[in-house]
Amino acid sequence: MQSCEISSDSTDDPLSSGLHPHRQPRIVVIGAGLAGLAATKFLLENGFTDVTVLEASDHIGGRVKSVHHGGTTLELGATWIHGANGNPVYHLAEENGLLEHTTDGERSVGRISLYAKNGVAHYQTNAGRRIPKDLVEEFSDLYNEVYELTQEFFQNGKPVCAESQNSVGVFTRDVVRKKIMVDPDDSEIIKKLKLSMLQQYLKVESCESSSPSMDEVSLSEFGEWTEIPGAHYVIPEGFMKIVELLAQDIPSHTICLGKPVRHIHWNYSAQHQEVIAKNSDNNHNDNNYGGQSREEPFSLGRPVCVECEDEEWITADHVIVTASLGVLKQNHEAMFSPSLPEDKVLAIERLGISTTNKIFLEFEEPFWSPECNSIQFVWEDEAQLEQLAYPEELWYKKICSFDVLYPPERYGYMLSGWICGQEALYMERCDDETVAEICTDLLRRFTGNPDIPKPRHVLRSSWGSNPYIQGSYSFTRVGSSGADCERLSMPLPYANSTKAPVRNYEMTP
Repeated sequence: MQSCEISSDSTDDPLSSGLHPHRQPRIVVIGAGLAGLAATKFLLENGFTDVTVLEASDHIGGRVKSVHHGGTTLELGATWIHGANGNPVYHLAEENGLLEHTTDGERSVGRISLYAKNGVAHYQTNAGRRIPKDLVEEFSDLYNEVYELTQEFFQNGKPVCAESQNSVGVFTRDVVRKKIMVDPDDSEIIKKLKLSMLQQYLKVESCESSSPSMDEVSLSEFGEWTEIPGAHYVIPEGFMKIVELLAQDIPSHTICLGKPVRHIHWNYSAQHQEVIAKNSDNNHNDNNYGGQSREEPFSLGRPVCVECEDEEWITADHVIVTASLGVLKQNHEAMFSPSLPEDKVLAIERLGISTTNKIFLEFEEPFWSPECNSIQFVWEDEAQLEQLAYPEELWYKKICSFDVLYPPERYGYMLSGWICGQEALYMERCDDETVAEICTDLLRRFTGNPDIPKPRHVLRSSWGSNPYIQGSYSFTRVGSSGADCERLSMPLPYANSTKAPVRNYEMTP
């Protein structure tokens, strides 16, 4: 999750001159997702007691959403612990026994189907034919060879040629196509199938990157993100258990739910006090939050003021903002007063974020064979397309696959579909009945089985239209880099500004 910290403390600022050197600093954390909870837990463990968490929604967890369905738990948000060695989430889960019932079949190191390493992915064409396994493996080897090349630009400092447009999608499509077309052993039919599989692989890659298209993902930065060694793990009781572990030692009064923030007034100078105080005089909301009584903004010399949607004003010495990049893109101009420095604004604008959604379909009985671990949709008519963007009525063509959830003893007969980009937002506008009908038609068409029944239950995520999320997760868009993430995390005001850097407080045990 992208985050930035807004902090202010200065000995030359009239608002800060009244600060007592040993007084507890007040810290407001905006957002009760994993980042916000982890920051709060860290502060409390290190002796900071005057901490308040403001969460806009009615629940903690952010983009973690575990839903109990029948006798199992389905994840609409975060699902996997990616890698074990040195992964703090893995160690937290392992130390608390959350992985005890994770089966070997649920631990996957595969890139295409993350639900099970056992079994075989079925690549089906829109003509209802299954692509032979040996042909899939042959293409997969070729694709992975080129995928490794995409990592080398960042990892080995290779220069990016102009033809690639610094895009993972453009580079991959160009190199793979050339290798396919010069293969003297393949017929034209086989070449077309491989070109069609390339498009499907890029759709899967877009879902994993949460980008509208791999054409938007930076080639020069793609190799910066490396996988933590080890398998992928699911938490049978739900990823929400991680959230609960982070929150268990945070006093309940510290977290204020249903508390959206309107403005963060930071870095104010003395002449602003009169204006803010006047606005505060009109505030008749006398609720207490975080166990703190209301007070006039800056009355205790606190240099930051958080203005909430319900007209509550909360003063602070420091504010930690853990809002998603989607929220920052949409709201940063209105959220921060004064405006953020230009370099932070540019970082927000350069980085990318899109929506990846899941569609769970529950069936009475499986129509897939026991060895099938996923159904991959390969559109043969898309072999030569450059852009995989669809009008709203064809949003379903962006669904790249359906994974089989294992083991059936836990999940029953359940498939999980994947869709990303603008098409995921189109899907969010449809009702469950429409989604069920469209997905059933797709499965019938691609498997060649007209007798597949409609699912008895549909469950899906909607991260794009959630006003407090606005996207699944971020990616390094063409023109951005990891330095933009680092820039967002740097506290304000900057050390070279007219204000002093953030003060180090000595805490009494």
